[in-house]
Amino acid sequence: MKLCHALASLIIAWLTVLGCIEAVTFEVKEGNSTCIKAELSASFSITYNTSNSTSTVQVALPDSATVDTGRSSCGTDGGSPWLVAVFGPGHTLGLSFSTNGSLYSIANLTLQYNLSDASIFPEANSSDVVTVVSASVGIWASINTTYRCVSPTTYRVGGATVTFSDMRLEAYMPGNDLSPTESVCMADRAGTTAPPTTAASTTTTAPPAPTPPGTPERGDYSVKNSNGTVCLLAQMGLQFNVSYVSKSQNKTVQDLVNLTPNLTISSGSCEASRATLVLTQEQTTRLSFTFTLNSTSSKYHLSGIALFANWSDMTAPFSASNTSLNYLRSTLGRSYMCNAEQTLVVEPTFSLNTFRLQVQPFGVTTSQFATAEECQMDQDQMLIPIIVGAALAGLVLIVLIAYLIGRKRSHAGYQTI
Repeated sequence: MKLCHALASLIIAWLTVLGCIEAVTFEVKEGNSTCIKAELSASFSITYNTSNSTSTVQVALPDSATVDTGRSSCGTDGGSPWLVAVFGPGHTLGLSFSTNGSLYSIANLTLQYNLSDASIFPEANSSDVVTVVSASVGIWASINTTYRCVSPTTYRVGGATVTFSDMRLEAYMPGNDLSPTESVCMADRAGTTAPPTTAASTTTTAPPAPTPPGTPERGDYSVKNSNGTVCLLAQMGLQFNVSYVSKSQNKTVQDLVNLTPNLTISSGSCEASRATLVLTQEQTTRLSFTFTLNSTSSKYHLSGIALFANWSDMTAPFSASNTSLNYLRSTLGRSYMCNAEQTLVVEPTFSLNTFRLQVQPFGVTTSQFATAEECQMDQDQMLIPIIVGAALAGLVLIVLIAYLIGRKRSHAGYQTI
């Protein structure tokens, strides 16, 4: 029995890798309107306890899976949009979505599996229904575009993994069909093949190495409430560190690009416990910051960063986001300041460098920054000259004491006549 089950699991795994498992289509509707649509293949690798040890099974999402209409939602009641697919006796796959107005993303990936299903979990020592959740899996796209990722992509969810392939989905849909405009995942972009070469030999010159952009200019940005009062203030120099597929070099490159303040407009919103700053440069770059306030501790932090870029040398638009960050921590009623260069890692393909940064997303009362809480790097930089000065002062004192002692001893060797 164990051998048959192992063979079945191996076959499922290979079929998934080879793309032979058919994609399943799911739709979440509100009346006659579709708000979420997904076409995808999925397989699950789940480790569970048996009476003697542990066992790992491979499970494919069957084409008989359906949408759980009771738990799926378009989010019109103020909650998050949810797509919940059910299959087998008590197994579910859930995707919840969030948006900042310009991008949407999968905020949570939830897998629920029923260990009492002996056909999948033979000899399990429990009959529990296990639920595992992963936040911010890195699946996101621009609003009114379809997220597409044909390449198999695996995500860790608790003690299990979920592998998606042949994935096309869209949330917050304006119509009932997937948008023809696509936001392509990095795995598909990296797999772009080079155009065929002709038989004629040609001599090409490699493009020159890009010149480092230097320190970015510091910009002043703000967000206003509906009544026209400033509710968020920011001053900072920003530099993007992005990996993308280059048209000119026909390979993945890592590039440093500065945000230009006089070409950038700021927008956003302020709520009681959430504030957003969106910076848009010439319709080619859109960067958004999300700040979250903990009303219990009166502490706030930068919880999310999202970038959409469509630069001239890119083979496809670039997008990256992360909604589970914990940067720029400060206290309500104070601003956060860091003059030193900071690197805020968002995804493996995108990090943001900040220079001479000061920001206050909550508690702005006079259109000016409140008293600043300085970052640790600034405090350390101030501490270094103090330590050096103290050390020099101590050295001078030691030399002076040694001199006085030596002078006293030299006088003691003479007698008055």
